This record gives sequence, C-alpha cells and structure tokens, in this order.
Amino acid sequence: MSTYKKILLALDLSAESEQLQDKARELATTNQAELHIVHVIEPLSFAYGGDVPMDLTSIQEQLDEHAKKKLELFCDSLGYPVTTKQVATGQTESEIHRIAKELEIDLIIVGSHGRHGIALLLGSTANGILHGATCDVLAIRIKEEAE
Repeated sequence: MSTYKKILLALDLSAESEQLQDKARELATTNQAELHIVHVIEPLSFAYGGDVPMDLTSIQEQLDEHAKKKLELFCDSLGYPVTTKQVATGQTESEIHRIAKELEIDLIIVGSHGRHGIALLLGSTANGILHGATCDVLAIRIKEEAE
C-alpha cells in the first residue's frame, strides 16, 4: 500500500521550479500516485494594496495566460502524467490549502529557498503552506542559480 495516493506540486514557475521535477516524478512513480500541479498568482490588487486607481484586469489576464503557458511547458517536460493542472488566483497559502482539501491531497510538495536563520528556514510561502496544511508537506531545497 502506498503512502501517498494524491500529490500536489505547488510551483512558482520560476527557473528554479525545474529542480522539483525529479523528486516529484520519483515520489509520484514510487507511490503510483495522482499528480496534481498548481501555480497561484496573487491578484495585482494584493501586490499594490488595492489602492491603485486603474483597471488592472487586462494585465491580470495577461499574467494568467503567461502562467498557463509556462505551466503547460513544465507539465510537458515532467515525464509523468498530470491528473490536474491549474493556475489559481488568490492568496498563495490559502489557495494551496483550499485546492489540497478539495482534491483530498495526501502530500503537498513545495520548493524552499534555503535562507539562513530559524525564522527564514522555509521562507514565508513554504512556511505558511506547512502551518496551514492538513496533510504532509515536503519542502524541497531550491539551489540558487549562482550556486
């Protein structure tokens, strides 16, 4: 019996996201698990505090389309069947928790930039995902491009 039947890989779609491919594929293969992939875009109104006196709808739509294309390329190069892939809009940790609960996920995989110090151990996003998750969370250490 496998430990994880449903795995959610949460990506930021940066160049470093490719570092998560091998481990996610290996875990999914070993457990014969469904692999779900999500990328969350925070609304521009969050980034600018909601006080920007202009319509950001078209810019938000462009960001969504760009993210969908990058997510599609990532999934194509993964080498494992992806059950669902989605670009969600909202607060990153909340959206990942919502999707994990909705899909009855057993394991969430996130990348973690190895910052120094206890407070920065996982980084704010990975830390937020860890502390609000109702399932296991695997934080994979991301090596910076310069390393």
